[in-house]
Amino acid sequence: MWDDRFSEPGYAYGTEPNDFLRERVADLQRGRCLCLAEGQGRNAVWLAEQGFDVTAMDQSPAGMEKARELAVSRGVTIATQVGDLADFDMGEGVWDSIVAIFVHLPPALRTSVHARIARALAPGGTVLLEAYTPDKFDYPGHGGPPRDQLDRTFTRPMLIDDFKGLDVIHAEETVRDVNEGKYHHGRSAVVQFLAKKPGE
Repeated sequence: MWDDRFSEPGYAYGTEPNDFLRERVADLQRGRCLCLAEGQGRNAVWLAEQGFDVTAMDQSPAGMEKARELAVSRGVTIATQVGDLADFDMGEGVWDSIVAIFVHLPPALRTSVHARIARALAPGGTVLLEAYTPDKFDYPGHGGPPRDQLDRTFTRPMLIDDFKGLDVIHAEETVRDVNEGKYHHGRSAVVQFLAKKPGE
């Protein structure tokens, strides 16, 4: 599915960064940044423009190809890596920031990925993510898991528990207008989360 979507003309989720990422970039730890399930590279390329040393990963080769094209068009360099979050090795204590925007996973995989994120952060490193909540179905917006995948939506308590070893900077469920290409648009319910690993 993702190769098909990312092979369509243009950029499925646009070329501008996620709004929450743009708003909170100053809170991210500068340095090496990993963007997980990064699609076609909109967040990674923007972070590179802000001076981060960015690696984008996604399961879709087509998506990573579009990410490289976007980086070239913007005059920045990013590293890309094709991988599956089920077994993707993020390393340990190596990333200054990790970004995961609308990365909706089944519960067991979600907890595994979030635990690996916490381990992969360097001391003082930050994680930023945004995801749809179950309340998304109360709004007309388009994006996120379908109703039969309700267990792939996130909540604030869930994220606080998943990242309980980190210092939470921001954790809020909110309703906002999401305008990110043709697949994420309209008013919807999201959770926004930012936390820091102790040690700096």
